[in-house]
Amino acid sequence: MTLQVKPVDPRYIQAVWPIVEDYLKSALDKGATGESREYNIHHIRAFAASGQWILLVAMQDDKDIQGAATVSFISYPQHRVAFVTAMGGKFVANPEVFEQLKDICKEQGATKIQAFCRDSVAKLLEPCGFNKHSNLVEVLI
Repeated sequence: MTLQVKPVDPRYIQAVWPIVEDYLKSALDKGATGESREYNIHHIRAFAASGQWILLVAMQDDKDIQGAATVSFISYPQHRVAFVTAMGGKFVANPEVFEQLKDICKEQGATKIQAFCRDSVAKLLEPCGFNKHSNLVEVLI
């Protein structure tokens, strides 16, 4: 059964939040920790509700949400990047579902999709055409 990826209108974030929160929390828990984390689950909710980020849900049979993702947009001189800020549950695990994500990002003017992820996730995303570009290093100052 194929998942349908759909954006959630910011007016309905509060209604779907109880369903998607654990998917997004799980994604955060597997990412940066402590002071290295740029945002938490409350920030994600606020950015999505304000329309600054888009919330996407992966639905089965047009009713059961199986996963969620949030995307921000960054405009550079040569590209508008759709940056995946969190993704959890069943989502971009196959090229067919990824095509839906690409179409939604293109509708927002994106020319490229980027995300930070663990090596294991980078390997999982290879069939969707993702290439490991670089490693991020940082230091708190």
